[in-house]
Amino acid sequence: MSPTARKWTRWLKLVGIAIATILIIVIIQRYGISQLRANVDRLGVWAPLGLFALRFTSVVIPALPGTAYSVLAGGLLGFFQGLAVICLADVCSCSLSFFLSRQFGRDFVQRLVGEKFITRVDGLSQKHLERNFFLMTAFLMTGFFDFVAYGVGLTQASWLKFVPALLLSIAISNPPIVALGAGLLEGGKLLLGFAILGVFALALLTGLLQRKQPQA
Repeated sequence: MSPTARKWTRWLKLVGIAIATILIIVIIQRYGISQLRANVDRLGVWAPLGLFALRFTSVVIPALPGTAYSVLAGGLLGFFQGLAVICLADVCSCSLSFFLSRQFGRDFVQRLVGEKFITRVDGLSQKHLERNFFLMTAFLMTGFFDFVAYGVGLTQASWLKFVPALLLSIAISNPPIVALGAGLLEGGKLLLGFAILGVFALALLTGLLQRKQPQA
């Protein structure tokens, strides 16, 4: 496949995921959101804990989709509570990924993420992200931040250098995604507008950085 075809394939996949997510949310809003939210309220603390577990697992095992949980957290828990749950899950899971990679090395990471994705981890570890704080932060803001955490763990970067970039990236990249769910499901036009602009900016950043990713 030519570089141009690969580029268009990535963008089409991104657009397809975005459209599918919006359609799912619209269907839930139209046919079952009231009942779903009532059930969430009855679950009490178990609803945030369940979403935390789902998001945490999707980061530690990168083959699992994770963005949908951010949208779902905003829709079911509201913007502020949903954002808190997702941010906490990301801090814990990315830190765990970093330490697993640092402690057990590449072979363990390959068994965890699979041979299909280990090339992406290798490529990120070889980009010398540890030398450039802003580049590390930028990569952590993209949709493959879970691979970045494993990749940085394979470098000489300390956790004290990794965690500020992680926290900054989470503070910038998570609010638009959670706001998308909260805006669509709650009908908040201002929140939805902010979310769409934020998601568009993150999509541009992801596309730009993905063009620099090594091909498997």
